[in-house]
Amino acid sequence: MNLPNKITLTRIILIPFIMFFYLFPLPHGRLIALVLFIIGILTDFLDGKIARKYNMVSTLGVFLDSIADKMLVLSCMLLVVADGTIISPLGVVALAIILIRELSVSALRQLGAEKGVVISADMLGKYKATFQFFAIAQFMLLSYLATLIVSSIVMTVLKYVAYSLLAVAVILTIISGIHYLIKNRGVLKDEDKSHRDVV
Repeated sequence: MNLPNKITLTRIILIPFIMFFYLFPLPHGRLIALVLFIIGILTDFLDGKIARKYNMVSTLGVFLDSIADKMLVLSCMLLVVADGTIISPLGVVALAIILIRELSVSALRQLGAEKGVVISADMLGKYKATFQFFAIAQFMLLSYLATLIVSSIVMTVLKYVAYSLLAVAVILTIISGIHYLIKNRGVLKDEDKSHRDVV
């Protein structure tokens, strides 16, 4: 359990606190939730940087990092969808696409691991994650501002920005998911030739 892995675990530990401050009607609770989410995002960049710089990359670290990202994104995405910050049905569709992609890639990685193939994150996946982070943060900001008296013009501009970020995030989610499947399609092939012709 080296330093990068401890930083990654911090991202997981933050999730229940984010949900608590977001869901309960506390003074500026949603702002606190947003700040905690941003801290979680920063740990995602920090743990990888430290691991690479000091040669502390480990199998456990790669596993934890991937799981922590998915848990943070899906949990916070669920919050802004459930309370209607992202209008229905767009929020539900976006969440479903992200969930399907993450489950598919996770299953692919598990299958690869069983065959001794390591499927690591590529640049498309990193771009996808970055836009997901920014989009969710923007919607969390909107949910907080909705509890205050804010100019309708400002809110409209922020909504356009938020939905634009979400659109890019969803598109990259789909593209990166397809890219992973095509790039690693060899993992899906059955190596047991004796059973290929069995109906």
